[in-house]
Amino acid sequence: MRPFTLCCLLLIAFSLTSLTPAAEAPAKPIAAAATTPPAPKPTPTERIALWPGKAPVGDGTFEASTQELQVFLPPADKACRMAIVLCPGGGYIRHVTDREGYPIAQWLNENGIACIILEYRLPKQRHAVPLLDAQRALRLTRANATRWHLSPQRIGILGFSAGGHVASTATTHFDAGKPDATDPIERFSSRPDFAWLIYPVVTMGEYTHTGSRKELLGETPSDALVRLYSNEFQVTADTPPVFLAHAIDDKPVSIENSRQFASNMQAHHLPVELLELPTGGHGLNGCKGPLWEQWKAAALVWSAKEKMMQEK
Repeated sequence: MRPFTLCCLLLIAFSLTSLTPAAEAPAKPIAAAATTPPAPKPTPTERIALWPGKAPVGDGTFEASTQELQVFLPPADKACRMAIVLCPGGGYIRHVTDREGYPIAQWLNENGIACIILEYRLPKQRHAVPLLDAQRALRLTRANATRWHLSPQRIGILGFSAGGHVASTATTHFDAGKPDATDPIERFSSRPDFAWLIYPVVTMGEYTHTGSRKELLGETPSDALVRLYSNEFQVTADTPPVFLAHAIDDKPVSIENSRQFASNMQAHHLPVELLELPTGGHGLNGCKGPLWEQWKAAALVWSAKEKMMQEK
């Protein structure tokens, strides 16, 4: 082989070999991202049993229960004696506590507000189950108000997405307590003093989230059951003040859920505020960013206006 030809072949081989690492370079950041550990769960101030061993199903029967409320109390020097029972979303098939639970509890504590995270029982077509858990959580919070340094008149409920349906149901279905109950917790009121509903499922009608409705009511619920859990129709003169936030471009859960609820609150001359966000979709860009921070700031301003955050 001539020297010139040999040199050309060697140069071509070297050029091809030098291209190989460039093709593999993107693999490094992907591997690094995959090994990034998740943020650790915060440690609650306290855990308390939601039910005393057995929980009602709503049809006169009971089931075993090991559920606990996770209680996050603010530092004493920040506490404003206000508390929120928090219901994460998840389409009634899971709890999105990593985004709509623990970070919210931390933020609330930073603003002097106690947070009680409720991972309500998933209904599996047992429609009364989430409401019973929410009512119980509100009663327990009120029963522990003195011990947790809370005002029993400043206990609200917060819900996201399907958790917003749990919260809006508790906001429109409540009682003043059962004086003759053998369980002393059941003697406390289950009425929240206020509610924050963030991109909530409210209706079981035309604008519902069909997956949530199926999990709660089944495939073919009666008209009466659909109306009972369409909470825009359950607003009365006794419904507590409500703050709502919803993106106009939310496709899975139409903003009409919030608009109809706010409209019926206004028709009853009740305190209500609906923050309509221009974009963000369902979950407001993954529970982060300027629009996510906007609803949080607006909810605090509204709560102060409603005199829920006065005392320090």
